[in-house]
Amino acid sequence: MLSGRLGLEKARIPHADRHGLVWLDRGRLEVEDGCLRFVTAGGGELAAGDYQIPHQSVSIVLLGPGSSVTHDALRLLARHGCALAAIGEGAVRFYTAPPLLPDSSEAARAQIRLWADPSSRMEVARAMFAIRFGEIVRTRDIEVLRGQEGARIKQSYALAAARFGVAWRGRHYDRANPTVGDIANQAINHAATTMTAAASVAVAALAAIPQIGFVHEDSGQAFVLDIADLNRHDITLDIAFGAAKESLAKGDPVERLVRRRAARVFRERQVIPTMIDRIKSLLRLGASEAG
Repeated sequence: MLSGRLGLEKARIPHADRHGLVWLDRGRLEVEDGCLRFVTAGGGELAAGDYQIPHQSVSIVLLGPGSSVTHDALRLLARHGCALAAIGEGAVRFYTAPPLLPDSSEAARAQIRLWADPSSRMEVARAMFAIRFGEIVRTRDIEVLRGQEGARIKQSYALAAARFGVAWRGRHYDRANPTVGDIANQAINHAATTMTAAASVAVAALAAIPQIGFVHEDSGQAFVLDIADLNRHDITLDIAFGAAKESLAKGDPVERLVRRRAARVFRERQVIPTMIDRIKSLLRLGASEAG
């Protein structure tokens, strides 16, 4: 079947209209007669078919497991400023996003402008805290803000554990060996990884700068971690403790359960599109040029 340029919905390709995200898996992304096509035998989100992708109207193509891409397809994407990211199932892993030269530097310039001024940098950090915990904090000291965040997240762990009926003895995390610890702690580690992958997609889709964070500083993914943490107290913990409960009941590997649960939750709750909206709001995109 050749779907043609009938629009993404009619071609039955998963798509978030306002952000231009296209999800593809288990097929081949190629070019024929100057048009971008995705050919799949099915088995994933798409039914078997030959789909024509309107690359000029999307921001980023998310290429999932079982997929390949031709050199011609990369060249066409680059020419039209459409980004490409290799992801895991349901965007629970983020492997790479080749720099395909976005057609606008608005996000990067706005991010640098806000970060370079200590006052506006703190305002963005406080706005992130408000998104997470529903209140505007008075402090303008980043260390105090981090301390308040740590206290709140400890409370969130305990509340989530109680909600799912999972025993909780505190957060214990060995960065050198994240698979050690009880099931609940392992589940949090794996859930945090999936949320970081989703945030990586959102940051890449807007061509923001991953290294320039407002709360996180030293990491090469500082801004990605900032965005991932916006969901840490609710969605991340729902994924983690839900998977931990299921693992304890059935004995299934907790990492596999986390991945499955995260992939479902990301779609159902529109996690990546929401992240993109939040980045636009935090960086004041659209208003930065007027100001």
